[in-house]
Amino acid sequence: MSIENTTYAEVILPLPLYCTFTYRIPAAMSGKIAVGHRVVVPFGKKKFYTAIVVAVTPVAPQGFDVKEIYSLLDEKPILKHPQLKLWEWMSQYYLCSLGDIYKAAVPAGLKVESETFVEINSDYEESPDDRLSEREAVVAQTLDHNGRMTPAEISRKTGMQNVESLVARMLEKGVVMIHEKLVERYRVKKETCVRLAVDRNDSEAMHRAFDTVRTSKKQEKLLVAMIDMINKNTGRGIPCEVTKAQLLESTGLTPAILSAVVAKGVLETYTREISRFKYLGPAVGELPVLTAPQNGALRAIHNGFLEKDIVLLHGVTSSGKTEIYIHLIDFILKKGEQALYLVPEIALTTQLTRRLQKVFGEKVVIYHSKFSDNERVDIWKRVLNDPSPCVVIGARSSLFLPFSNLGIVIVDEEHESSYKQFDPAPRYNARDCATVLASMHGAKTLLGSATPAIETYYKATSGRYGLVTLSERYEGVKLPEIMVVDMNDERKRNRLSGPLSFPLAQLSRERLGKKEQLIFFHNRRGFAPVVLCRQCGFVPKCQNCDVSLTYHRRAGEMVCHYCGATYRLPTICPACKEPAIEVHGYGTERIEDIIEATFKEAKTLRMDLDTTRNKDSYENIITDFSKGKADILVGTQMVTKGLDFDRVSLVGVLNADTLINFPDFRSAERAFNMLEQVAGRAGRRSERGMVVVQTTQPSHPVIGYLQAHNYTGFYNHELEERRRFNYPPFTRVINIYLKHREEEPLIRVSALYAEHLRGLLGNRVFGPDEPHVSRIQSLYIRKIMLKVEVGASMAKVKSLLREVYEKFMEYKEFRSLMVYYDVDPG
Repeated sequence: MSIENTTYAEVILPLPLYCTFTYRIPAAMSGKIAVGHRVVVPFGKKKFYTAIVVAVTPVAPQGFDVKEIYSLLDEKPILKHPQLKLWEWMSQYYLCSLGDIYKAAVPAGLKVESETFVEINSDYEESPDDRLSEREAVVAQTLDHNGRMTPAEISRKTGMQNVESLVARMLEKGVVMIHEKLVERYRVKKETCVRLAVDRNDSEAMHRAFDTVRTSKKQEKLLVAMIDMINKNTGRGIPCEVTKAQLLESTGLTPAILSAVVAKGVLETYTREISRFKYLGPAVGELPVLTAPQNGALRAIHNGFLEKDIVLLHGVTSSGKTEIYIHLIDFILKKGEQALYLVPEIALTTQLTRRLQKVFGEKVVIYHSKFSDNERVDIWKRVLNDPSPCVVIGARSSLFLPFSNLGIVIVDEEHESSYKQFDPAPRYNARDCATVLASMHGAKTLLGSATPAIETYYKATSGRYGLVTLSERYEGVKLPEIMVVDMNDERKRNRLSGPLSFPLAQLSRERLGKKEQLIFFHNRRGFAPVVLCRQCGFVPKCQNCDVSLTYHRRAGEMVCHYCGATYRLPTICPACKEPAIEVHGYGTERIEDIIEATFKEAKTLRMDLDTTRNKDSYENIITDFSKGKADILVGTQMVTKGLDFDRVSLVGVLNADTLINFPDFRSAERAFNMLEQVAGRAGRRSERGMVVVQTTQPSHPVIGYLQAHNYTGFYNHELEERRRFNYPPFTRVINIYLKHREEEPLIRVSALYAEHLRGLLGNRVFGPDEPHVSRIQSLYIRKIMLKVEVGASMAKVKSLLREVYEKFMEYKEFRSLMVYYDVDPG
């Protein structure tokens, strides 16, 4: 190809880099590469990555050599224009790189990457002066027996840790060699099908087929069964595809019999690609019947969408918001469009999926991070290639799917902090991104909550969003009664039974005696949050983080909840050498034990991060509790969010203080929202529920508003506090985090960093401060807060922050500093 006809592709790499990169399009690929295609490109000395094309241009870059694209992976793009627009907006707004967003948005199964393989160097001869260590000898022997292996495979085979550093030393000695291999992580799922090798409508051919197998009763039985299955499927209007597994299961015959019939030319087998997505249960197709208040709210939402693109549905707990969502989804699907239904927790998809599949059947698609990479790729491809109406239910990652015809985005429990991604980048809020995504598709957004976020309710009451209120529970059921128990008073009167006050224990026995169910909410997992020595007061801390360790009795370990490091519980105090180590406080694991011992006749389940690590664990716990297989559910904040249990009449909040006293400007909002939401799990059908809130601060304003179920009063109180101290919604907060492996250089450079920012942004800059946890994963942390005007240009703010960062990186002593931004911290 002549130079004049050469074209170039601008690509995004899945790396935390703030710019795109330009590659030459080979002549063989000319005209075949478009925006949204995946291409494999070389980067650095040896690495290959899957890049996303964002532009094709005939203009050659100036000033550096241009590498050539290695290969094209797709016949058609895997991304659509609105997706790339959303990525660009997120990059600008959340002050992060496009590469960070690419890594978060696209399933790993769609990324081909080079993987490092280690192999033995056959020319290496061990020197008497430089013998291999015992660990090196084990690795060398393992490679000699197994051939090429990845460091992870070597680690699994030998049981060694930190294999990478060991391999690096062996590489320097010439013991091993490195080989880069491109790895395709996605595997297509296939199944074997069976079909007739003759025309079913040709009677003579069918007679000959039966004559061929007549000598074997089993082969004849197989052919008869095959024809029966084809006839049944055809009668139902189902495509005439019969799987090998179905045919053998229905006949009870072996694969050898099938092979014999295939060998005679009567049947033939073939493979087809199938989706891993599983549809659960039959669809009834009947919409839920709405009450008069629900119908009124539905009409108000439709009217609101005539004037506003975003509407807030403020409906008290158990007011029937989900039924309204279903009617809206039905309206959108009948228009031939797609719907996205966002939920804050994966646990909520279980109950919602069942409810929606009963109405919409196979049009319901579930997408979340508990699926395997292959499953996520299958769903991605389904949404990409099938523009037909569907409703996607999922957690925050589902907003990245390649929608082609989006009509509505529903964000349920929009106030939830779970919509905010904290680590790693991009640190985005899925609720806010969902509104932007909808606008890019020309779609509408419905935000739903019993306790809206302060910023959301402010926008709704000031006219920026539409506002619809649903103030009564479904079928007129009363909101639960809130009983506040003063734990200081209970302690003085010696009426505590572990974490349970006397009133809570007594009410629990009464409700269990009526065969009703209970929920105990405690926002700390593990067995005990504190381990200490009763003699000298020593508290074991994580070696990598500035936090005390939580004891998990079932695992028999102390665990750091920030970096995941585990430690053995010492029997002897490392400080005073006395056998005085004790555990203090309560986590959900310990509370479960106490509940089981206190209410011996009751069956107890626990729902927290430790019991829900597997994909099906959420569903199993929720299903068992819904079916009455357990009487008590103990859990963390997972139990507060949108779960619907008919027989729960009592909810116990074991320690409201941990929510109220968190050092953050959103702590009161989070505490009120969480307590009101968990209260909403009680008495959702007929008898009025009861909520017992245990606290040492019964006079705290949050508790007063909670007792009255007075969201509006709480909102007005909190809004005035925000106005006084100039917090959102009156400003936009950006936290700048600086991290370093050494504390002293960090203290010095963070002060300089803040001073430089003040020179540009004045009194909008606060800090640097030491955060609540000042060291995580061996990195010391300092925080600088910016309070920026709501109308300020984020592009300009990002440009200023980038300038400061680049200026500091000019100095060698600062290059080991890590800087990242958290916009609108949750």
